[in-house]
Amino acid sequence: MPPETLDADRFERWCADGRRLVTAGEPALVERGVALLHDALALWRGPAFADLADRPFVRPRAARLEAGRRAARRGYAEGLAALARHAEAVAQLATALADDPYDEAVRRLLALSLYAEQRVDEAAEVCREGVVLLGERGLDAPELQELQRDILRRLVPSPREAADSVKLARPCLLPPDPPQFVGRAEDLAAARRLLLSPADGSPTVLVSGLAGVGKTLFAVRLAHALRGDFPDGQLYVDMRGYDPDGTPLGAGTAVRGFLDALAVPPDRVPATLEAQTGLYRSLLADRRVLVVVDNVRDADQVRPLLPGAAGCATVVVSRNQLPGLVVAEGARPLRLDLLTDGESRELVGRRLGAARLAGEPDAVRQIVHACGRLPLALAIVAARAASHPEFTLDALARELRGGGGGLDAFAVGGADVRAVFSWSYHGLTPSAAGLFRLLAAHPGPEVTVAAAASLAAAPPEEVRAAVRELAAAHLLVEHLPGRYALHDLLRAYAGELADDGGRRAALRRVLDHYLHTALAADRLLWPHRDPLAPAATAPGVRPEVFADRDAALAWFTAEHPVLLAALDRAERAGLDGHVWRLAWAAANFLARRGHWRDWVRVGQAAVAAARRQDDRAAEAEAHRILGGAHVRLRDFAAAREHYGWALELFGGLGDLVGQGFTRRSLGWLCEQQGDVRAALGHDLAALELFERAGHERGVANTHNSVGWCHALLGDHAAAVAHCRRSLALLERLGDPVGMAGAWDSLGYAYRQVDPGEALACYRQALGLYRQLGDRMNEAVTLRQLGETQHAGGDSAAARESWRQALDILTDLDHPDADRVRALLAGATAA
Repeated sequence: MPPETLDADRFERWCADGRRLVTAGEPALVERGVALLHDALALWRGPAFADLADRPFVRPRAARLEAGRRAARRGYAEGLAALARHAEAVAQLATALADDPYDEAVRRLLALSLYAEQRVDEAAEVCREGVVLLGERGLDAPELQELQRDILRRLVPSPREAADSVKLARPCLLPPDPPQFVGRAEDLAAARRLLLSPADGSPTVLVSGLAGVGKTLFAVRLAHALRGDFPDGQLYVDMRGYDPDGTPLGAGTAVRGFLDALAVPPDRVPATLEAQTGLYRSLLADRRVLVVVDNVRDADQVRPLLPGAAGCATVVVSRNQLPGLVVAEGARPLRLDLLTDGESRELVGRRLGAARLAGEPDAVRQIVHACGRLPLALAIVAARAASHPEFTLDALARELRGGGGGLDAFAVGGADVRAVFSWSYHGLTPSAAGLFRLLAAHPGPEVTVAAAASLAAAPPEEVRAAVRELAAAHLLVEHLPGRYALHDLLRAYAGELADDGGRRAALRRVLDHYLHTALAADRLLWPHRDPLAPAATAPGVRPEVFADRDAALAWFTAEHPVLLAALDRAERAGLDGHVWRLAWAAANFLARRGHWRDWVRVGQAAVAAARRQDDRAAEAEAHRILGGAHVRLRDFAAAREHYGWALELFGGLGDLVGQGFTRRSLGWLCEQQGDVRAALGHDLAALELFERAGHERGVANTHNSVGWCHALLGDHAAAVAHCRRSLALLERLGDPVGMAGAWDSLGYAYRQVDPGEALACYRQALGLYRQLGDRMNEAVTLRQLGETQHAGGDSAAARESWRQALDILTDLDHPDADRVRALLAGATAA
């Protein structure tokens, strides 16, 4: 087999090129090196040569590849850090350090990246742990000790200073460049001319063609070829317009994902789709960014994603010709036909080698004819032939001809392409075939091994092998490391193979998996939230377990679109208990990350599901979730309506705690509207309800809310009394989040009566926010600390507090940075 077709050879070649570019120092070269190393690491699907691990001749090569993998991780992280992409660098370096805890250089780089992310205590702990581990081996680590001291004293240069010499990182959301791509030279050249035409300010090319013809591969190859022409970034999104389950991605969700990729802080994301689209287009102004929108069903789905900025370009991929997009937006159509006979042979030859094809030209012609020159079908056949080098191509062609079963819905050019699916399916091992059938029940758009294990009610190690087999057979595509997608044609075919009973049981299991994993992640992220008692899991379900808060947040971020799809699938399947529970589990994540419209969507689904179940308690909680979303969207009338329903339902149930939380929510709503006296009334009513129910945490937090309202109204004595009571209770309950808020409220309450005590309170809050890694509230407290210092005549201390606040707000790209900048300028001028 030619070396260029082996993942191992491509990995080593890409690693060598990537590391050379990363060490070049020039930002553009570093970005190219990071992209190469990313693609190289994406080739890994488990241990090297896992199926031959017991063969002596394999061990040296496997060991070399594993060493190369560790070096690639380190080089990738070094490149990310050089581009100021510190959060991504932390994830890579943490994995590398877990592989070798004694690697001092990796440990040092991880500490610096954590420090750059303002995770100071964690950075110091990484150094301390390294000193201890190396000491146990009799080794000194003076550099680590010195770095630990500098971190604790905050003497390490700020990440902004370190990044000044490197241009800001640009998003690259493209899937890896497809190695199996062949032909289409004229189409690629035509698309390139259209996208780079100076006559069009922001050109759009519409790539269309029948299912399986290779539209996505074409668009991804084209985008990679144009990366140098669009140096400010490449955005990609799969709109899932042809999902057999009928759940396409909404334009709002796609725009919101692009804003995340462009590093817009959640607090700065506007509420409406129109405003989000405006922000997105403003960010792309004066930049050269390529946008790829895949699997679009209609023009309305893609219009908000068109950048409209001169210098940017868009590639839209659809099975439909989208005349509205062509007429109204001036999209230039480019229809892909089937491959030629020569291109079809080349695609098969990429997997099998030219020598094998040359020996059996008639069999190759028969295979090409049976596949209808459709790239998807050809790739599947080539994958099976490559995995069975002992089979002749003639034998495979005869087997393929007999595998149709009279299925004609996938006929292309007179050939029954579905016969290819059937033929490939029947070549799978029983475990892989069983998993393939069940994947039709997965809500999509991506599945991990952990979720597939629950779907199949099988051990993860068995499922991992089945997933690798399906990927090798091109029945699954690993378009991101560890995340697999199923082409919608294959999903439809799998759905016809699965029996209804087995598919429904698998759906229940996978929904249980996402629900219970989401609940576990929510508990880690917000441990002081009153827990939800879910129904028992179905047999065979293995919810995921998280090591820490970062892992839980990363899971929510990666599975966000899957959770929305799971909720939709549960709703269509009539599993209403899963619908409202999934909404409850996801609500805090959606709220904290600024996914306001998704928050509304899941809240509405939860209300409807609870009503269908006639579950009054669930309906009341769903109304409260939905009310919170409307407050964030500043639709106060809708929020008040839903809070009213929640209060009425909780009252009918005699649920004092539910009424208390709803009253606090109404207090928040009134405060947002500027009616502090009404807010105080609701908070006092909530306090009475929590006290009657004996709900200590509710009492503790509501004392803080009452104190805050008193402080806003100028009743400082009452404010101090309530906040002190809140602080004492929260300290006993061990709630650092609530304690930080209480200290902050106390600082505000003391500002007019005892500035010295106010400073002490703000410093207490500041320490807790830093410990929690809550940078936004850290910046707010620094601003308030500076205002108090300035009022007391300590201008130098005030300027330092405001400088620190400005650094954080600038890093977060938060609009409050202008307010702090004005304070700092005024203090300096004075």
